[in-house]
Amino acid sequence: MPTLGVMTFYLRGNVIEELAFFRKLTAAGKRLGLSVFVFTPEDVDDSSRQIRAWVYDEAEGRWLRKRASFPDIVYDRCRYQRTYRFQLLRKFRTRYPNLLYMSRPLVHKWGMHQLLHKNKKIRPYLPETVSYRSSSDLTAFLSRHGVVYLKPIDGTGGRGILRIENLGDGQCLIQGRNRDRKIIAPQKIRIDQISARLSSWNLKKRYLIQQGIHLKLKDGRVHDYRLLIQKNGSGAWEVTGCAGRIGAKRSITSNLHGGGLAVTFEKLLRHRFGSESKIAEIRQTMDELAHQVVRHVERQFGSMCEMALDIAVDGSGHVWLLEINPKPAREVFHRIGEQETYRKAVVRPAEYALYLYRNGEGDVHTSKLR
Repeated sequence: MPTLGVMTFYLRGNVIEELAFFRKLTAAGKRLGLSVFVFTPEDVDDSSRQIRAWVYDEAEGRWLRKRASFPDIVYDRCRYQRTYRFQLLRKFRTRYPNLLYMSRPLVHKWGMHQLLHKNKKIRPYLPETVSYRSSSDLTAFLSRHGVVYLKPIDGTGGRGILRIENLGDGQCLIQGRNRDRKIIAPQKIRIDQISARLSSWNLKKRYLIQQGIHLKLKDGRVHDYRLLIQKNGSGAWEVTGCAGRIGAKRSITSNLHGGGLAVTFEKLLRHRFGSESKIAEIRQTMDELAHQVVRHVERQFGSMCEMALDIAVDGSGHVWLLEINPKPAREVFHRIGEQETYRKAVVRPAEYALYLYRNGEGDVHTSKLR
């Protein structure tokens, strides 16, 4: 039986996140004839080429530690973190480049924006974005767009994102979340005070300035859409599903971990536009954009297995690509009650792993880790 090693990180206190997903993936793999275990770079013994893996025992209903050989396929679920553990991931992928990986490391958000901007078919869907160099860049964006977002180039989960709105008469409104994801109370200041107000944030070379898209619903809460595209058991890209996300009150982001609410794609779009033909048009645009994005990214970095797109739709129905996520969660589909979509989202990595194993189509294309 071929083996799939799911590589992840320990968090604080040596906790492994996504264990519920990994348990379901293990069950799906078993039904397909694929043995699944979980490990971190810290669990690897380089001298013996053995792994102290986590294996889910269905009979006992718990995770057990067992010795395992290197897996036939590696499913990298390691999300960026500013710790020594990310350096261990770098070392693992450098030391074992010939393992059959299901995905490749990508660049940070600024590098990804630059890459996507080169594609003339994708470019119309990208908000104007620049790397933060000085407060003059920010004030120029405020003057041009009225609303801007400041985003860390390597942030996740809505951490450290600020929204700044030009109120006129030299005033602006700042709100957002700090690096611990806590909501920052809205604060009205003069535009010429922005630089002093944000001096402790170390924005230069670490942040992006992005054109703000008007995402507020009538109740003032922001919203966007999460589209998941994955490779299936035939190795072909297929859109698995799309769901709407509504942010918590006073939040500038829609992230579910930040208190956001998940709703069906159709319900949210119908609430905004009411036209079935408009909804179908927007959905088709999103699906086509997703395929264009994954093909373009693969040409640069090599074979991938799945990707999530965070998408905004403005009041005119124009689709905007806010960012992409190569290590996406899939719980949003469970939350909105789309159980068949959720099942596909869980099973497809196992199906694609078997496709790779049988066809030997993995490559060793390397690039900078995000």
